[in-house]
Amino acid sequence: MPRLRVFSGAELCNFLSEHGFERVRQRGSHVIMRRGQVSFPIPLHRQLDRGTLRGIIRQSGLPRSLFEWPFLLPCVHLITDH
Repeated sequence: MPRLRVFSGAELCNFLSEHGFERVRQRGSHVIMRRGQVSFPIPLHRQLDRGTLRGIIRQSGLPRSLFEWPFLLPCVHLITDH
């Protein structure tokens, strides 16, 4: 199983916004995100713990693959002229 990407709370809020979630409110260091009837808090920490991220993924209903590192990184071929 591929590893989960590392997200800060703000990065995760932006990522979820791109996938149809809206920022409902904020109290202190937690933002509440919602899409339809599903809502959950996102802590605005510099780096979210893996367990916290897994819980957010489960609550969001989005596929885990969206939150994983890519399987293959693009290869960059350097062409040099002699």
